[in-house]
Amino acid sequence: MSSQLLQQAASLHRSGKLADAERLYKQVLKADRKSFPAQYMLAVLLYQQQRPSAALRAVDLALKLNPDSTEALSLHGILQLNAGQHKKALFSLSKVVTLNPGDAEAWHNRGVILTELHRFEDAVQSIDKALAIQPTAEAWTNRGAALLKSNKLDEALGSFDKALALKPDFFGALYSRGNALMDLRRYEEAVAVFDKMLANAPDVFEIWNNRGIALHGMKRFEESVESYDKAVGVKPDFAPAWTNRGKVLQDLNRYEDAVDSYDKALAISSGSLDGWYGRAVSLRSLQRLEDALMSVDKVLSLQRDFLPALLLRGWILCEFNRISDGLAVLNGAAVLVSKSRSNDEAPAHKQRHDAEQREYLSAQNVQIDDNDIYLTGGEKLSGPAVNPANAESATAQWEKSSPRVAVIDNLLTEDALEKLRRFCWGSTIWKTSYDDGYLGAMAEHGFASPLLAQIAEELRDTFPAIVGDHGLRMLWAFKYDSALSGIRIHADQAAVNVNFWITPNEANQNAEGGGLVIWDVTAPKNWDPEKYNGDEAAMRGFLESAGAKPITVPHRANRAVIFDSDLFHETDDIDFKEGYLNRRINITMLYGRRTVSGL
Repeated sequence: MSSQLLQQAASLHRSGKLADAERLYKQVLKADRKSFPAQYMLAVLLYQQQRPSAALRAVDLALKLNPDSTEALSLHGILQLNAGQHKKALFSLSKVVTLNPGDAEAWHNRGVILTELHRFEDAVQSIDKALAIQPTAEAWTNRGAALLKSNKLDEALGSFDKALALKPDFFGALYSRGNALMDLRRYEEAVAVFDKMLANAPDVFEIWNNRGIALHGMKRFEESVESYDKAVGVKPDFAPAWTNRGKVLQDLNRYEDAVDSYDKALAISSGSLDGWYGRAVSLRSLQRLEDALMSVDKVLSLQRDFLPALLLRGWILCEFNRISDGLAVLNGAAVLVSKSRSNDEAPAHKQRHDAEQREYLSAQNVQIDDNDIYLTGGEKLSGPAVNPANAESATAQWEKSSPRVAVIDNLLTEDALEKLRRFCWGSTIWKTSYDDGYLGAMAEHGFASPLLAQIAEELRDTFPAIVGDHGLRMLWAFKYDSALSGIRIHADQAAVNVNFWITPNEANQNAEGGGLVIWDVTAPKNWDPEKYNGDEAAMRGFLESAGAKPITVPHRANRAVIFDSDLFHETDDIDFKEGYLNRRINITMLYGRRTVSGL
């Protein structure tokens, strides 16, 4: 009787009458609880009905009756995978391929599970076993996915191409191939892939989103926004597209629109780090600093060690004229920045500097590791750091000058100058190398000591007619080789530039040089930062056509040059003595903004 009922159930199952088949399978099991075929087929039926929990319970019972059934083990593995039970699924499918090494599907699914477990090399090996038995577009695609996640981009692309050779319009392979091309920064090819897909599937919002990312990478900003508009037009609650749209609008300097886009993303997904961070960046650009601070604090409440947000918070506080608080945040982030830096071999001029610094510190019985940040000195002074005697003369010089340039000698008090020198000589903050032969120390590398905060605050308070209410926008220091080139011609995205030197005069072998050259013509207001910071030919051509004249300010220890940041400037020729303590060091503090738009 049970045999006949089982045959009837199987016939109903094959004809798609699943409810009737389920009733009969259960009737068989009521009569014979040890019927493996009924228990297994019931599990299959429940899986087909998209009742995964019930199917998993059913296949568990089937395997108790027949632990070595490869069919039941395969279904078990798939259900466990879908339930997020990756290690259990791996066990099930590994048993399948042990019992039946020729089961291509089991090898394939096992590879998918290994990818989920981030065991990418093992995943590729497992899928290769499947492909050797039965090549399919699906297996080639999942092989590519494992390679893509292990950052083997060219190999991944080859796998996707194999998949498409078998099935030219296979959605998964096309989509993954487009993503691989984006990771390789082959954006134009990625757009072509996405366009091909959209021709057949214009309502797939993920493709519109990824197309927008690729166009953004090509700096085709307006088209990128249009792609994101298509994505949210299809699916208005797709938060990633709203966030990505905000990023492009930032690059278009459309900060109000960017904030609106981020707000839409956050209304959908309030825990989005990217959304809150992007919102904070745009609000800072709009000088809505209080709102920006609230947004960046929201990021840090979600992930307290999110480095970009920590750095942004530090600079917002500085621009808010809470300079001590801001530099303290940046100084605290220096360890995280150090851990995130690559270990690529340093160029020769940096290796030479670092060897000299190790020798200098060794003479003081200090041993350092190249990868650590060692800070020495830099404490706040009990007395003034900026010499107040210069206030009246510097202000008069500034107000009478055209263009705005003031040269101030004895900028710092003697105590401040000496302590700043020792901080710059002893601290391992010179982390950024430049091709022309100089090194940079940035606030996020540890160049953010309490003494620097004191100097920045006192500059604002000592020269209110020059610095005004402008917040501290940026600060850094550069250290130079004895005779290599300095900083090339550029202007800065700020209102007021304070540049001063701390190396002793005896180190400079040309008393009429080694300082700064400033041209008496400002950068055009319609030039963007890339142009007035990187297009040297355009800058030289503009200065020549404008009849600009250079103002040369020779290097002097403790001399500051304060000028309108719109003025083009560059380092004068350098001729300093050899030796670690003779290296030219200049410190720059930027206050305010050139314009309200742009970072």
